[in-house]
Amino acid sequence: MDTTIGSIIEMIVFAILALVSIVFSLFVVTARDVVRAAIALVVTMFVVAALYILLNAQFLGVVQVLVYIGAIGVLILFAVMLTKKEFGTDAE
Repeated sequence: MDTTIGSIIEMIVFAILALVSIVFSLFVVTARDVVRAAIALVVTMFVVAALYILLNAQFLGVVQVLVYIGAIGVLILFAVMLTKKEFGTDAE
């Protein structure tokens, strides 16, 4: 097998991106705060876009950034910010 330093670096970057994607995806599901879950979802979508670019699918990476991070991520964050929440009251 012919393994060059470029392919080894590419595999290391892929492994790091995959690990980051798994960690933030689990945080989206387990987070109790909705704002933190939305931010983790945006980070997960950005990592998926980086994985697309790493796999030589640049168009899909750009579409992922524009559509999902740009539109849906901002929509989720605005929906969370516009929800009415009372502060200073304990619901026990």
